[in-house]
Amino acid sequence: MSKRIFNEHQCRQLEANPNVAAVSERAIQYTPEFKVKAVNENLQGKGPAQIFIEHGFDLTVIGAEKPKSSLKRWRKSYHLYGEQGFFEERRGKGSTGRPSTKELSAEKKLEKAEARIKYLEAEMGTLKKARGARKAGEETQLTPAEKYAAINAVVRKFQLKNLVELLCGTAGVSRSGYYAWLKKAEQHAIREEQDYEDYLLLKSIYDAHRGKIGYRHFYMILTELLETPMNHKKILRLMHKFNLFAKVRRANPYKQIAKATQEHAVCPNLLNREFDQDEPGKVFVTDITYLPNRSGQMAYLSAVKDVASREMVAYEVTTSLSMEIVYRTLKKLEEALDGNIHPEAMIHSDQGFHYTHPEYQQRVKELGLTQSMSRRGNCIDNAPMESFFGHFKDEVDFKHATSLAELKALVDEYMAHYNGTRKQWNLKKMTPAQYRSHLIAA
Repeated sequence: MSKRIFNEHQCRQLEANPNVAAVSERAIQYTPEFKVKAVNENLQGKGPAQIFIEHGFDLTVIGAEKPKSSLKRWRKSYHLYGEQGFFEERRGKGSTGRPSTKELSAEKKLEKAEARIKYLEAEMGTLKKARGARKAGEETQLTPAEKYAAINAVVRKFQLKNLVELLCGTAGVSRSGYYAWLKKAEQHAIREEQDYEDYLLLKSIYDAHRGKIGYRHFYMILTELLETPMNHKKILRLMHKFNLFAKVRRANPYKQIAKATQEHAVCPNLLNREFDQDEPGKVFVTDITYLPNRSGQMAYLSAVKDVASREMVAYEVTTSLSMEIVYRTLKKLEEALDGNIHPEAMIHSDQGFHYTHPEYQQRVKELGLTQSMSRRGNCIDNAPMESFFGHFKDEVDFKHATSLAELKALVDEYMAHYNGTRKQWNLKKMTPAQYRSHLIAA
């Protein structure tokens, strides 16, 4: 039996094809006339897939291998019994027996339908008990929806479309209720198909980002791809339904923040977590992170971020944690500002060795910046910088770099992407560069 299961909408679609005699969830019964026509066309040189497509079958529904396997079976039957073999019931007969020409009576069909209903009732009742859905000792009774499903299965199995009222009476449900359920089931099947198509689109984006993407990023990408944007609530629902979970970093409760050297001066926390800034160039945050890679040497990334626009203003990658890494970063920040220093400009950092160093603090003053520091062991005070490093390590394969030059190229590429093409939900769905222009214009 085929592993493919047809939903309600697909069953209705197949039943509308004149070449189909009956449809169940797992099987299609074709008309004898179609089988004869298909065999003849195949013998004349047409391929199985072409024959099925020309006769109105959607291969994405029935399966791409279905035409080939069906034609193979029909050709064998045609060779043994000729065209007449398709018009006679041969299932259950041996190759030497005569085909049965006896037509089943309506009473016999109804008897089979009633037997099928009883079987489904017993089967579903057993499943309900096994799942513990009903209390022990309570009489097992089918819900109306379960009865409607059983009636629908019997109608399809035995083609008893004219006996729906009788079957509803046997099951103890109304005929109008059955048709209302049938309409709702079809609508549900259509929604399931649409959900699956939308899932395939989300999956392609999900794979392109190596799973490191959330519903907000999905929404911003789909806004550009689709004429009608997909609602973010629907994106969340589909992500939960099809297990598209964002692969994000997890907080490490055992991570210890390095203690600042006692000889160096600590500056007060002037920023005080006031991260909602609307003036570019007024507040900067900076920090250093480790970048382990395959080159054999540990690398370090020092970066400066504008809190208002979230733009990465300056950065430096080296294999040494000497003071030179922060001096070069400051020099690049000075070049980026090009003399346009905000009168209240501030640079905030943690209490690391580099930032408490007297020489570094002197250079910050000469640049015209006020220095601020986080409280000891409190990384949340420098949250914008920690957030950036987290996203960087999620989205860049820096661990596979085999040289410092390759690592620097990866950092350069990501910085350009982060500033110029990576949109952010809280920046009115703009990139940092676009948002900076927006703030300046405002």
